[in-house]
Amino acid sequence: MALTAVDAGEVAVRAVPTGTARPGSDKTARDLAVRGLAKRFGAAEVLKGVDLDITAGCSTALIGANGSGKSTLLRCCLRLLEPSQGSVALLGQEITALRGAPLRRLRARVGFVFQKHNLVPRLSALTNVLHGAQARHGGPRCWYQGLAPRTLRDEAMHCLERVGLADQAGKRADRLSGGQSQRVAIARALMQRPQMVFADEPVASLDPAAGEEVMKLFSDLMREKNVTLFFTSHHLRHALDYADHLVALRGGRKVIDGASSDHDMAALKAIYT
Repeated sequence: MALTAVDAGEVAVRAVPTGTARPGSDKTARDLAVRGLAKRFGAAEVLKGVDLDITAGCSTALIGANGSGKSTLLRCCLRLLEPSQGSVALLGQEITALRGAPLRRLRARVGFVFQKHNLVPRLSALTNVLHGAQARHGGPRCWYQGLAPRTLRDEAMHCLERVGLADQAGKRADRLSGGQSQRVAIARALMQRPQMVFADEPVASLDPAAGEEVMKLFSDLMREKNVTLFFTSHHLRHALDYADHLVALRGGRKVIDGASSDHDMAALKAIYT
């Protein structure tokens, strides 16, 4: 897709390969298609006619200053917030038309990793990861590791192994470090077997070293599983390093939309001025 830059000046082209869909994905398929999306809170219009396409199997970073509408856009795409106007097609389904069980089934195909991790503090890391299978199995079998069948426990342990925390499986979530907690949250998302993952500032609460480590792990796992990733970040370096595609918002409007290889740091910083 050609770069679109509004009020951001000329964008220099870096001598690196253009971001593309990951191997094995359909490069013509769209896991997310947003048209004319608007969101108002009273008289305040937070999103203003946003159009967006995310290709299956690709990683897309959403950047912008605080208050630009990044988190609101992610939540509207899952209808955790109700859009005021526009349409959202998620994994080929018009999500704004769904209600009840069909909406829950669609959301079950999408993982969401939050900045604050949202683990259950008094439960073990393993039990928190098991919660990722609730949409597939339901009932009390995923509430605690002692109730789960062996197949689910083994799968949850594998997810913890993938994030390097198998040795912390029995530790309570409130005794984990920030980086460990976010790794458990990522393992829980993997347990969901998602086709797409939304991540809202997934490393914002971590120190720079832990944030870099977790972001690399997160990106590598999504590529390994061929999962489409859509994440917000205030770290411009993370956006350049871990995204195939970049989208930027300013004042609720899309001002940049293009391959990450077509951007440099100076051009991205311009959207914050």
